[in-house]
Amino acid sequence: MNLSIVIIGDEILLGRVTDTNSGLIARTFSAAGWDVKSIRTVGDNAADIRSAVEASLAESELVLTTGGLGPTRDDITKSLLRDIFGGTMVHHAPTAENVDRIFAERGLVMNSLTRGQAMVPSSCSVIINRFGTAPVMWFERSGRVLVAMPGVPFETRGMLPEVATRVAEFFHPVLLVRHREFTVLGISESLLAERLAPFEDGLPERYKLAYLPSPGYILMRLDAHFTAPDGADAEFDSYCRRLEEALGANFAGFGRQTPAEMLVKLCRDHAYTLASAESCTGGNIAHSITEIAGCSDVYVGSVVSYANEVKIGVLGVSPDTLATEGAVSEATVRQMVEGVRRATGAACAMATSGIAGPGGAVPGKPVGTVWIATATPTAVQARLYHFGGDRSAVIERATAAALNQLAAMLS
Repeated sequence: MNLSIVIIGDEILLGRVTDTNSGLIARTFSAAGWDVKSIRTVGDNAADIRSAVEASLAESELVLTTGGLGPTRDDITKSLLRDIFGGTMVHHAPTAENVDRIFAERGLVMNSLTRGQAMVPSSCSVIINRFGTAPVMWFERSGRVLVAMPGVPFETRGMLPEVATRVAEFFHPVLLVRHREFTVLGISESLLAERLAPFEDGLPERYKLAYLPSPGYILMRLDAHFTAPDGADAEFDSYCRRLEEALGANFAGFGRQTPAEMLVKLCRDHAYTLASAESCTGGNIAHSITEIAGCSDVYVGSVVSYANEVKIGVLGVSPDTLATEGAVSEATVRQMVEGVRRATGAACAMATSGIAGPGGAVPGKPVGTVWIATATPTAVQARLYHFGGDRSAVIERATAAALNQLAAMLS
């Protein structure tokens, strides 16, 4: 069965706000067996919204929209859906109570525009939005369903499980779905695809293998749809074992495991603490690690030594080294990594120094040149990298490389 997604909002269409809702919706429902037929992005224009909704309803049994449900004049989705599905605008008391609750909890003053959130088309049923004032509206027509959700990402994220449950109850069953994710390290996407070509060629039509590359690792996802449960698990497990064998030494584990997550786990397994000294990555290593809940038992801290004065005064890098070798050098990152171990008392550490661009290149050291040093209680390793891409790409790739380099030393 097909799913179409319509993302509504001038701010999305014009690129001023990044759309995260469509990816979340697609991942959630594809895992439940829905085929994502299309994702349309339209502005706050009645004709464009109507065209996108009608086209989506024509091609899919389920349509999910986000955006255009707020209290301001440019939020026209609600009235347009009333025109499409019929009915009149009616007052929905539970929504009004929800709006009152939210405003009271946040200490805000109610106005007439916000009170209007409680007016909904009589042709819909309402799912109370526990995360905001805009109601989630459920419409049905000729066995097809459209669910209109708010565009605020945390509201969509919060309400999506409830919407997915109701969809499953309405359409039950869609398909029996099996999926498994594999984290892969140390190989490019093209080389991986070449290696896995025989495996993919042997997959039945109901199977699909997806490549999801990220800086420092590739996430593989194997999906299969079954019409009956008999033998499904045994068959799927068999293909998962074949994929694991084909991945060989590049297989890092099941599920999505970021380089930071893998390194934190390795440090925890060894009972090691961890620190970082960052120049070109500017704290991004620290950010990637501290996104992991519970990392405080491993990660002790970071020194962002962007200026040479900090490298010298805090990390103990020799002024002579900086003068003769430069900040972007093997000698400098080796002293940085040892300096941050001394400063924090950490057992393991990483250090980065490089040229993220767009300026800063010198003869022999183009933009993308990064030296990375990693240290364990028994060894220090330094390696030179040359990363492509813009400033953000260099920072992300250097971060992943530092995490992977230290993880390899601990594996």
